[in-house]
Amino acid sequence: MAELVYRPVVGLALTMFKAWDLKIDCKGSENIPRSGGAVLVSNHISYLDFIFNGLAALPQKRLVRFMAKESVFRHRISGPLMRGMKHIPVDRNQGEAAYAHALDSLKSGEVIGVFPEATISQSFTLKSFKSGAARLAQEAGVPLVPMAVWGTQRLWTKGHPRNFKRSHTPITIRVGEALEASREQYAGAITRRLRERVQDLLDTAQRSYPARPKGPEDSWWLPAHMGGTAPTQEELRAAEAR
Repeated sequence: MAELVYRPVVGLALTMFKAWDLKIDCKGSENIPRSGGAVLVSNHISYLDFIFNGLAALPQKRLVRFMAKESVFRHRISGPLMRGMKHIPVDRNQGEAAYAHALDSLKSGEVIGVFPEATISQSFTLKSFKSGAARLAQEAGVPLVPMAVWGTQRLWTKGHPRNFKRSHTPITIRVGEALEASREQYAGAITRRLRERVQDLLDTAQRSYPARPKGPEDSWWLPAHMGGTAPTQEELRAAEAR
């Protein structure tokens, strides 16, 4: 199938990464199947995560179709690109259509990208996972592939201005071994194991990350438990409740 939009966009992204001199460290791409359906599951800390998730699949010659909120598809610039790359719009009030679309894609051998936290984590720690990814993998009979990204929040994330002038930024990507999703298992149990796998990968990515904040004013991108000034999930929930 011709990819008249996706492949040129990938080429543009790679050119931009080179111009920004991003230091991308990606390990584990071989865990993404070279053929057949799979659900790629990642943490979510940046508006750019899907780009780097997709980058991890390129060595396996796979293009990932991401499930993304429907409003992105209505944007005059991103909308045509998202549709052209065959990503999947998700209306959070009517998710059945998106689920059915993703299921059909998986059964036809596509790789589907899912962010089970649903929204960006402003604490830069893992939030709870929704069970949709596990249920999709179970119903389609495909594996779940856990992964984690780190450093992408320094480029563009919720609550902070984007900074595409930030050159030399390290971006760390770790892809783990596939997790089978048997239909005999409870989707909630699979989701818990999946979250544990993603947490392990995130811990590994954070430990290997080569940069540290340059000072207190630059520690916003580091979680509180790592000595940074990012708000904790408890603080964010308290702010939302006010």
